[in-house]
Amino acid sequence: MVKQERAARTRESLVLAAAEVFAAEGFAAASIAAISERAGVTSGAVQFHFDGKPALAHAVEARAARALRRIAEAEGEPDRAGNPLRALVDATYALQELVAADVVVRAGFALGADAAHQSQVDLRGQCRLWAEQLMTTAGRAGLLAEGVAPQDAARVVVGFTAGLKGLGAVEPAWTPRQALARIWTVVLPGIAPHGTATTGQETD
Repeated sequence: MVKQERAARTRESLVLAAAEVFAAEGFAAASIAAISERAGVTSGAVQFHFDGKPALAHAVEARAARALRRIAEAEGEPDRAGNPLRALVDATYALQELVAADVVVRAGFALGADAAHQSQVDLRGQCRLWAEQLMTTAGRAGLLAEGVAPQDAARVVVGFTAGLKGLGAVEPAWTPRQALARIWTVVLPGIAPHGTATTGQETD
């Protein structure tokens, strides 16, 4: 039991170290040596727990995917959400906070867009699917503006949420939460009739 616990801790430290290196350097430039040094173990220990760098990257993505599922569970399933648009707005804030706080999630998204890595998990696709489900539920409830397609609205939401990191680099005076609130202020009236959801600005 002690050996199993120690092995689990080592694997966890390796996943975290790998995420930090992947996020900083990208998949191609990341090395097993750099990951092992950051985790405080030997390169041999890395190879014992993971079958090479791709396996480490897949472990990072799997953990990031679990974190995204927890957001979906916390914000409510699409068919049970009292106001699916409110749930979607809340989910974008939760996702932004998670990306800022969790390097594994940041690395997971980066790996998914890294041409040097063959990703096994489509994190952006998961976000888009959940957003589409919420938008579809909103449409059935009569909450969407006339002519708004749930799939198109979901792509817009996922697109601007994913782009907040770049916007922060261009507009450093904006915090990610402020930027998200301002974007929702512009986008939400085009998606839904006035008053069916709020932007989250009231909590700033």
